[in-house]
Formats: sequence, C-alpha cells, structure tokens
Amino acid sequence: MSEKATGAMQQFGEADEPSAGPTGGLVLLYAKDYEKLPAAWAFDGRKIVIGSEQQSAQVHLPVWAVSRRHAEISWENGTWILRDLGSTNGTLVDGHPVRAASLEPTTEIRFGDSIFKFVQEHADPMRGYRIDGVMVDGRKRLAMEGTELVGGFLMDRTAADIERIASTPLSVMLLGESGTGKEVVARELHRLSGRRGKFCAINCAAIPGTLLESELFGFKKGAFSGADRDKPGLIRSADGGTLLLDEIGDMPLEAQAKLLRVLQSKEVFPLGATAPEKVDVRVVCATHRDLWALQSKERFRRDLFARLNEYQLRLPPLRERKEDVLMLIKAFLARHGRPELNVSLPFMTGLLHYDWPYNVRELEACIKRAVALAEQPTLTEDHWPEQVKDEMKEYGKEILPAPTTSAGAAVTAHGDLGPPSAEELRAMLEQNAGNVAAVGRELGKARMQVHRWMKRYGISPDEYRT
Repeated sequence: MSEKATGAMQQFGEADEPSAGPTGGLVLLYAKDYEKLPAAWAFDGRKIVIGSEQQSAQVHLPVWAVSRRHAEISWENGTWILRDLGSTNGTLVDGHPVRAASLEPTTEIRFGDSIFKFVQEHADPMRGYRIDGVMVDGRKRLAMEGTELVGGFLMDRTAADIERIASTPLSVMLLGESGTGKEVVARELHRLSGRRGKFCAINCAAIPGTLLESELFGFKKGAFSGADRDKPGLIRSADGGTLLLDEIGDMPLEAQAKLLRVLQSKEVFPLGATAPEKVDVRVVCATHRDLWALQSKERFRRDLFARLNEYQLRLPPLRERKEDVLMLIKAFLARHGRPELNVSLPFMTGLLHYDWPYNVRELEACIKRAVALAEQPTLTEDHWPEQVKDEMKEYGKEILPAPTTSAGAAVTAHGDLGPPSAEELRAMLEQNAGNVAAVGRELGKARMQVHRWMKRYGISPDEYRT
C-alpha cells in the first residue's frame, strides 16, 4: 500500500507491492490464434524458456515466427532478465530488438507474432481472463453483478470493490488519469447503491469559480442581479442520490469550505437564503491531480480531503492494462454499429505499442475513426490514427543510446541506460514541459519506460504541462 494510503483508510483497485521473491509472469496481449493459447503464464522457477518446442519450453508458443527455443527469462541478482536465444526473427522489448534486457512491470515483449506484457504479480488469476472477455480454466468473475466496466482481472477487481461499497454511506474518491473511466465508476456506484435520488455530475474544472457556487449550492430569487427565479443547485438536485464532483482538485478554496460544511451538517445554504436546507447526498469525487501535493501547497483543504477520502479507488491507465485493448475494441465496434469488423495483427501491434496518454477515451475515438473509414471487413495499419503512425515509425529499429545523458544516467551491464534519479527525471520533465516522448528520446527509451519510472517515483507529467 502506498504511503498516501494511511490510517483507517484503505486503498483498493491498485496493485499490491511486489514481493521480494522471484514472482513474475507473462500476460498475453494479442496473437492471431489467442483462443488456443493460455491468457497468462505464471513463472514456476528461476529460468523460463519460451519457444515453439513443447518439450523444452515452459512457455509453449505454437505461433508463427517463434523459434523452437526462442528466448529465456531468468531471475538474476534480484530482477528478471530476458535474453534472446539466437531466434530467427528476434525478440522485441517495447518495440525494439534486444539481445538482453531487464524487465519491469508492463514491459511489452514480442516473440514472433505474439505480443505479451511482463507482470510481477497476479499472473495466475489473469489466466482466467481471455483477451476477448471469455472466462476460461473454470474461473468466474469476481464481480457478481453486471457492470459497464470493460476489462479483465484489474477491472473485474475494481467492479467487485464497487459492489462491496456501493450500498454504504462512504464518500468515495476516484483517482486516475483523464479518460480512465472515473464517471463510469461513479455511475456504477450510484446504480448499485439502492439510492432513489438522481445521479448528478459537475466538472469543477469546466465552470468558472464565480459560477461554481451557484451551480453547486443554488440560489434564491433576487439573490443577485439576474436571479429571477429559485435554482436548487446540483447538491439539492441530487438529494437522495449521488453527486459526482469531477476534477475536485480544481475547486476554488472558498467553494471547498462551503462543501465541507455541507458534508459535516448535511445542510446546504443557497445564495440569498435565510435558512439552511437539509440534504441527503452521497458524494463521489474524481481527480487526475495529486491532491497530496495540492494540500502541501495549501490549494486543497486537508479537512475536506479527510471527509472525501473515506474510500479510495485508483483506476489504472490503459497503458497498464493493455490486455483489455482487444476487449475494448470489440465493445466500441459494437457500440458504433460495426461489430462484424475484424482486427489484423498489424492493426493490433500499433494499438498495443502506443501508450494512450488519454486512455480509454482516446481509444474509443480511434475506433470511431476506423469505423468511419473501414471499407473492408478487417482493420489494418491503414486505420491507425496519426499519433499511432508516428509512434510506429521507430518500431522494430534498434536503439543505440549514448553512454550517458544530460541527466547523467549510467549504462547498465546489459547495455541499457539505467533509470535516472527522481530529481533528474523531474528536471527533464520540466525542461520538456511534461512531454514524455521528448524525455524518452533524450534517454534513448520508449515512452512506456519513462512512464514506468514516473510511476516508481510518484511523478505525474501533468505537473509540468502548461
């Protein structure tokens, strides 16, 4: 559990800290005949051979372009190391050929025509979730109710947490990047809560501070110039129901103080009113901002944070759950009227290699575009959006990093640049205005690796973007 999840509050929907032992596994992201392959392999031992020869390979891949003994993954000096075993078609890590590379969680690996990610935990439960949504190996989903959340183990675990707390009065804080599905989760919380009132949502970042209070708390006729009638406000409108405060980190301090009084007293005081009005509302808040950092800068009230943070759900970005990409594509194809369309290996390779900075929302926009342009029954690389085409220009090419960088990162024994320190990475993000791709080019690394380092250090690129 992270340092920020302390006291009685528990944090769910986020991976546990990896153990010190040699745990690990591979999760299938895509292969043409994925129905014939396991959804995941949990490593059993300290040296794992990957190949097409069933007798000698612990990870057996009867897939085109995979050699008999293609590669091996071994536990060495406290980390997993991948080595190509002289395969005919090579091994790609994060889209680039390697002879040897150390593995970190979510590292993308390609053997022949099969694409995987490396995980340090949960490989065994992930075996039950095939990438098209079918449950296999006799496994059952953790969530008992139907859900709008599309995905495998990580999203199923989140859906189960939602079921567990939906009927409680707890205020819920949803953390995650833009486009990760925070409003979908809030609607699920309301749907399963049994509350008879409405679900209301307000984006605190989209409404000017001068208007936010009247939108939240309402006003009485004559309260100010132009107030020619009573307006109940969203809190009153959600009486008996659920109120989602999206982008709560952008709420002005004065409105924060008034919201705190509402949560404490269960009363709302509209502008121009002479007496408070009772309300019964369940508050769910969502943000992509670092509320801990905002508190230290006195831009977010600590007492309000304590009231809102009774239960916390952190939604993973799409780049950390790429095993869900095919399932999401199928859902979006059905939503936009073309469920019969198929996907090709090149199409999936591009979509799996891209790191989706705007998450599920960006993926849906990509599929909507593909649906509009598709004239054949199969989606190909011709249907990639421009941002994916740009990312794929370097796919399959060797990276030859310089011995050192401006950040002073050292070269490891495997020929890779070691990770910069947190201070060095912050300096590079500041120099590049939060442009992760630019930082990756400077370090000779893919954006995905830079994102992994940022997660390790608790850094958000939003802190450096203008």
